Amino acid sequence: MTETSEQLTIESCRKGDRKAQKALFDRLAPRMFPVCIRYAGDRETAEDILQDGFVTLFSKLDTYKGEGSFEGWARKIFVNTALMYLRKKDALKMSDDLENARHLTSGTTTQIENIGYKELIKLVTSLPTGFRTVFNMYVLEGYSHKEIAEILDITETTSRTQLSRARVWLQNRIKETENDRRRK
Repeated sequence: MTETSEQLTIESCRKGDRKAQKALFDRLAPRMFPVCIRYAGDRETAEDILQDGFVTLFSKLDTYKGEGSFEGWARKIFVNTALMYLRKKDALKMSDDLENARHLTSGTTTQIENIGYKELIKLVTSLPTGFRTVFNMYVLEGYSHKEIAEILDITETTSRTQLSRARVWLQNRIKETENDRRRK
């Protein structure tokens, strides 16, 4: 979609044009669904978040000023929708994830280059909720630990700890995956 056609589609959506809304949905859904699934951890929840994200996007279209990328603006809506969903479900209780992570040890090497993108995303979606949320926000969305702490109402130290433990958790799962491949 060219910049001009994107602007026309957005303007038509603001006026309630259903065809334009469908066109925007068709364009953005394949790009935003992976964002939703990374936070949700499962397809059904991700679909709910995607739907809620589009409801929010269409209701807030008037706030888009045309500055910066529309897709970047939309992405923030979907990330915030996912975070609100997790807060509502009380899924960000960090203490549960910290308790489950006490047995993790840090590896010195990673074997990330030996697995494919889909396999890596599958591993990311299987992270415990607290780990997954901080990992997504820091690594994939580019938030700082200070921003994460403010958004999630946790300390910066907790954010750093969750990220560190998420990385160790992923490294351990990648090693397990590699070991399983060698055995076959």
